[in-house]
Amino acid sequence: MPKERTRYVKDSPTHSALRELRRTFTSPRNLAALSGVVVFLAVSGPFGTYETLRLPARLAYWAFTAPLTFALGSFTALLCARHFENRGPVWLAPAMVAICTALSVGALVLLLNWAAFGTAPTDTAYLGSLLASVFITAAIIALALYYTAHHMPDAPKGPPHLLQRLDYAKRGPLISLSVQDHYVEVVTTKGASLVLMRLSDAIKETGSDTGLQVHRSHWVALAQIEKVTREGDKARITLKDGRDIPASRSYIPALKEAGLLPR
Repeated sequence: MPKERTRYVKDSPTHSALRELRRTFTSPRNLAALSGVVVFLAVSGPFGTYETLRLPARLAYWAFTAPLTFALGSFTALLCARHFENRGPVWLAPAMVAICTALSVGALVLLLNWAAFGTAPTDTAYLGSLLASVFITAAIIALALYYTAHHMPDAPKGPPHLLQRLDYAKRGPLISLSVQDHYVEVVTTKGASLVLMRLSDAIKETGSDTGLQVHRSHWVALAQIEKVTREGDKARITLKDGRDIPASRSYIPALKEAGLLPR
């Protein structure tokens, strides 16, 4: 394995959420879908806009409001998903995604309506009705996006997304991922880099069916395995670059399932 290492790559939840949001708003397909939503909202006039605004004004209102609330909601949902994932019971992350997204979008809609219509958020009936509608809508959309992102099978196109975090000179076929303190050491055929993220998140970005987690601190690419040697109730994986990676007892069944050890 090459000795050279790249600089540390900072990848906080905020940076990750901003990167995903930028990717969303630079996708022609997403922009076309958002434009369709704006037209639909302008024609249907939900949340009282049909009664208070004419069609041109509704179109202008939703052309401003829909992208802004979508951006804030998406950012909040991504940030909460990264922060709460694997930090409690399985229901915690989706629940916090729904609640935080609904609260942030609801507050933004109140401010926008105050600025657009002069409707101060002091009328209890108005405040309750608007917040209930926005809260339910935003929570449902956030939950749908969360479960779509986390439970739909991956269908990666092109190189693994993880490689985009590395300097261009280090982007090659993946060999292994290993935990180094709070970092993940990403080893490719072109060198090693340290990325500030969790191993579980790094593994998700390798794509599907490309490798196996063989230890709580290690993942290896299937194509880079030279041989696997059984050592009692554990195993040792020799990679094509000459390094040995330990495989712990709890991951032996996965090695057997992949045909790397006899059943």
